[in-house]
Amino acid sequence: MIPMTLEEIAQVVGATPYDVGDPGALVTAPAAVDSREVVPGGLFAATVGARVDGHDYAGVAMAAGAVAVLASRPVGVPALVVEDVQVALGLLARHVLGRIGPVVIGLTGSVGKTTTKDLLAQVLERHAATVATDRSFNNELGLPLTVLRADAGTRYLVLEMGAGRKGDLTYLTGIAPPQVGLVLNVGSAHVERMGAGPADIAEAKGELVAALPADGFALLNADDPYVMGMAGRTKAQIVRFGRSPQAAVRAGDVRPAGRGRTAFELVTPSGRAPVELDLIGEHQVAADEAAAAVATVLGLDTREIAAGLNAARRRSSGRLEIVERADGVTVVDDAYNASPESMRAGLRAARALAGNRRSVAVLGAMGQQADVSRARHTEIGRLVAELGYDLLIAVGSGDPVALAGEAAAASRNVSVHAVEDVAGAITLATALIQPGDVVFVKASSEVGLGACARALAGA
Repeated sequence: MIPMTLEEIAQVVGATPYDVGDPGALVTAPAAVDSREVVPGGLFAATVGARVDGHDYAGVAMAAGAVAVLASRPVGVPALVVEDVQVALGLLARHVLGRIGPVVIGLTGSVGKTTTKDLLAQVLERHAATVATDRSFNNELGLPLTVLRADAGTRYLVLEMGAGRKGDLTYLTGIAPPQVGLVLNVGSAHVERMGAGPADIAEAKGELVAALPADGFALLNADDPYVMGMAGRTKAQIVRFGRSPQAAVRAGDVRPAGRGRTAFELVTPSGRAPVELDLIGEHQVAADEAAAAVATVLGLDTREIAAGLNAARRRSSGRLEIVERADGVTVVDDAYNASPESMRAGLRAARALAGNRRSVAVLGAMGQQADVSRARHTEIGRLVAELGYDLLIAVGSGDPVALAGEAAAASRNVSVHAVEDVAGAITLATALIQPGDVVFVKASSEVGLGACARALAGA
């Protein structure tokens, strides 16, 4: 965060000061919407959620060192009161961005955004000061909070941009106009809110490249026809990445590297270099190609990019996060969220990691699949059987039960169980897991199976 006085911030966001003794007091640290994450010199943004009202924690934030609270009503401590805190954060972020002028890189896609963002950040950090989205803070609150972590020394600003509805990316790119826009893929995530099918999702994701300037770069996945269909929506220079021979940045000679990992030869216009991923799953190659495409248009050479990818490690929890227990059990926590695409990729990655070891899948519902939800869950059940999993625990009623039924019907070799909730999953999995097993845990975030993964990892 660049230093700004409370008076300056009030002018930018149109706030009315309440209980502010010193308008010249400096905010020198980033903003936070969680009072537990406030640092001395920061600004606490009091937002109202479904279960928690941040205004109730204004005093806690001040005690932690906040200079003031950005609020929608007076809170009895120094506050800048605005009509809408979320809108005010966006205005403040846009103002700060205009003053510091980093290269803004926006990335979106149905799956793989966070992993790609983490890989790209680790490549760019070796080259220059970089600020990237924390975890998956990619919405109307998370994006401005990321911008406000940047300062005058920041050269690259890597912004994961989520889109749950049409118009979301238009709003986010209005706060942080990107010079580089990366679209990973078009899948079935959020189909319930975006429309009837992939064309509707592509229309929403394409808002990112439509926002790019003529001297910018639109990085498009050459292997996804819906992404390539966005080419006509941008004025920017188009650079393709992927496995396609037409891709300027691509992976060649893709091969297993043991323990579920993958190696390949990175090919860019500036040369070739070997890469061996630390992350499990061949699908991670796509994230590496995408990160490499961004680094390429920013001027890094192939060997620099490959060195960054080889050194990169998983940064965000709940995404194929591996925990090895003392009894030889390996827990693969992929429970942050789930779509059919990420479920298939995760199941394959964990099964490859297991090799000859016994494999266990603990699966819950994939949300926001609209009227095709049941069919997509049964497809996953069939895949569990086809991949040769030994044990399946389906968690929840409705679609997970259909998933379990399809797995049982597809193979007699998989032992299938169904439980009602996360507590039941923990109890049953704890009883059935054997030393040496590989346990894969995944569901949409609202199911809460991350608690199961953590319980099994700590057992």
